[in-house]
Amino acid sequence: MNNYHTHTYRCLHAFGKEEDYVQEAVAHKMEELGFSDHGPFPHHDYGLRMQYTELDDYLQTIDRLREQYRDRIRLYKGLEIEYYRESLPYYRELIDQRGLDYLALGAHSFVDAKGHFKNIFFASGTEDFLTYADNVCEAMRTGCFRFVAHPDLFFLNDFPMDDNTEEACRRIITCAQEQNMILEYNANGYRRARRMCCDGLRHPYPHRYFWQKVAQTDLRVIVGSDCHTPQQVCDDTMRFAYKEVQRLGLNQIDTIFS
Repeated sequence: MNNYHTHTYRCLHAFGKEEDYVQEAVAHKMEELGFSDHGPFPHHDYGLRMQYTELDDYLQTIDRLREQYRDRIRLYKGLEIEYYRESLPYYRELIDQRGLDYLALGAHSFVDAKGHFKNIFFASGTEDFLTYADNVCEAMRTGCFRFVAHPDLFFLNDFPMDDNTEEACRRIITCAQEQNMILEYNANGYRRARRMCCDGLRHPYPHRYFWQKVAQTDLRVIVGSDCHTPQQVCDDTMRFAYKEVQRLGLNQIDTIFS
C-alpha cells in the first residue's frame, strides 16, 4: 500500500509536519510516499494552500527526509494543484526546473467560458459539471499531470442525475483513456459524513456511477488517502477504499511511477 496524496500543515487545513507523515508510513511498512500539498502560485493566493514563499523549504525538507529515510521508504516531491490555462509555463517550471517528481491535478476551482471564477464545491447547476469536466480534460492534455485526484469530486453537489452529469463523466473518462491518464480513487470522500441526496444516502464521493463506468475500461486507478493528518496515511478508511476498488473490479495499480 502506497500513497501519493499527502498534505501537511503548510496548506492551512491539515496537521503535522512532513516527517510525521514519513514516520507513519514507515510504521505501516509502506514502500513509497508522495507529498502533494496544495500547490501555491507565485502571483495569486487562491486560499487554503501553502504560501509561495514556503515552496523551497517544502521541497528541501522532503529532500532531507528522502536521504534520512532512504533505507526505509522512497519519498517523492509533488504538489496537488489547480489547472489554469495561463499557468501552464509555471507547471512546466515546477517539473523541469524545480525538481518536482509529479503534479497531481486537483481541480477544485475553474474559470468558465464567460471568464467567471467558480468553485466546484458550490456548483450552481449541472451545467457547471460540463465546464468542470472540460477544464479537467484540458489539463490532462497538457501532459503536466501524473494523475487526476478525485475526478468525481463534482458529485459532492446534490443534484439529480441528468444528461449533463452523465456527459461530464463520459468526457473525463474518455479523455483519460486518450491520454492514458491515471485516475485516483479518493479515500477522503469516505471520511466525509454520509447525507441523504437525490440518489440516496451516500458519501459525497467516490460515486458509484462514475467508477462503474471506469470499471468498463482499462484505465489505471490508484487509491489515494488525501490525508490531512499523519494518522490518515494508512487508516481504516484507506483499507476500506482498497476493498471497494477490488469489489468494483477496477484496474488498480500500486505505484504511479511505472
